[in-house]
Amino acid sequence: MPTRTPLRIDADFHLPQASIDDLLPYLDEFWRGQVVDRELPSMPFRLTSYPPNSPLTKNPDFEGLDVSAALDKFGTDVAVASMLHGAVALHNPDMRAVLMSAVNDYVAKEWLDREPRLRGSIYVSGEDIAASVAEIERLAGDKRFVQVLLLAMQEIHHGNRQYWPIYEACEKHGLTLAIHAGGLYRLPPSVSGWPSYQFEDYVMQSMVFENILTALVGEGVFHKFPDLNVVLLESGFAWLPTIIWRNDKTWRGVRPEVPWLDRKPSEIMAGRVFLSLQPSDPPGPEELKQIIKHIGGTDMLLYSTDYPHRQFSGSDPLPAGLPEEALPDILSGNALKAYPRLAAEPALREATAILEETT
Repeated sequence: MPTRTPLRIDADFHLPQASIDDLLPYLDEFWRGQVVDRELPSMPFRLTSYPPNSPLTKNPDFEGLDVSAALDKFGTDVAVASMLHGAVALHNPDMRAVLMSAVNDYVAKEWLDREPRLRGSIYVSGEDIAASVAEIERLAGDKRFVQVLLLAMQEIHHGNRQYWPIYEACEKHGLTLAIHAGGLYRLPPSVSGWPSYQFEDYVMQSMVFENILTALVGEGVFHKFPDLNVVLLESGFAWLPTIIWRNDKTWRGVRPEVPWLDRKPSEIMAGRVFLSLQPSDPPGPEELKQIIKHIGGTDMLLYSTDYPHRQFSGSDPLPAGLPEEALPDILSGNALKAYPRLAAEPALREATAILEETT
């Protein structure tokens, strides 16, 4: 393995999904009755994106590892954790909001309280902006939550102004906006219709992220919210060179249409957009070096294990070909730029100072 650095921050770490029975203590009397009367505790509430027995969902190298053991295995100092619960896909807006609040409370009580290395994600639905903003306001005072989490595939693209109140709340509270692979499947992941197999769906996710990034830039999200950082999770990053080039090239010819783009899109994204390292699509070290060259370096990349998903084999989540001198930033430095709340933690600031002195 590459030389160990004093700090590792895992940007994409998944918690086991809570059952509806697990969430009952976090519901009031009315909603406990609703959930029990409808026999919801017997339903798995899993997202289609992550069938529990799919080879992509479960990494055999993680077999038998619970959360704490997984953190130990990779020497993780801090893991930004999420629970991709299927409640987000419910059509009933009231039940969806209540169950998602219960998920967030469950994560705080059952995970953040018990494992000090974990930081949380405020999981919200893009289908209900008012409920999402209210949930952010409700939990923003808990500094252990460092990001607001949306899924990648929604009915309207993420640059649309209907989502801006969510982004405003993120910026107000120093919360990073995280967008994770997966979706509600209200619409097909492809503009040409529904795929037949998970293989197709999973590959199409990277195309979704290309659309998201272009929309956030083109619709003026980064101009409107100058202090908002965006993290794309489980998105891959091998697609970045062509979309960066295409955005910069097209912008040159249509600048009057989008006056808020006052410089090249690649310059607007710099220091504002970050991507998790796993999955790492380049097949080998030479290809990875070329990708890094074409995106201008490793400043956008965040160390991640994507536990417990299957993105790599063996004990090292770092793909071969990463420049040795960039490892301190990939492992932690970039994350401290991406997550203002992490950078504000005294212990992490101290560890970062030590890291800078030693490198």
